[in-house]
Amino acid sequence: MGRRNMQKMMQQVQKMQAEMQKAQEELKNETVTASAGGGAVKATMTGGMELVSIEIDPDVVDPEDVEMLQDMILAAVNEALNSAQELAQQKLGGITGGLGDLGIPGL
Repeated sequence: MGRRNMQKMMQQVQKMQAEMQKAQEELKNETVTASAGGGAVKATMTGGMELVSIEIDPDVVDPEDVEMLQDMILAAVNEALNSAQELAQQKLGGITGGLGDLGIPGL
């Protein structure tokens, strides 16, 4: 690989790193919400995979049925996590998709 190609590749890598860092910061400010039990339990998570809230509708959930409530919380949190991962993939996938253009084997 010539010197010029190497410099071009390094510039592309640095640009991609800056874009990735910016996208990761933006993800921290975006949220996704998922629900379980027909909306009885809602979980909200950032694109940075941080759980920020759990809401339980007292009109729908029977406080006597703790096991069902726990199951709904787990379902809502897991669905929110899946949604947050999809959001991150959408944001970051566009940036890393260009790695193959650099001619680096295995990327």
